[in-house]
Amino acid sequence: MSSSRLKVFKPGNEKSRRTEPEINLTVAQIVPLLVDAYQTDRVWLNDFGDEPVRVTSDLYEILLAYQQMRRSDAA
Repeated sequence: MSSSRLKVFKPGNEKSRRTEPEINLTVAQIVPLLVDAYQTDRVWLNDFGDEPVRVTSDLYEILLAYQQMRRSDAA
């Protein structure tokens, strides 16, 4: 059984926060894994449902446009 790590932060001491290291992946690396996890209903995927994901602004714009297109197609 793994133990949880608790972090204690003093108010106003934002600079002392250690951030998680960033790992750079391509969309081609991550999407097939996420699709498979979603299709096979992997529980661990739900554990990360509220995790922020950083994307480039151009990918974000494409995703928004695609979302709009899908809504238009469904109507």
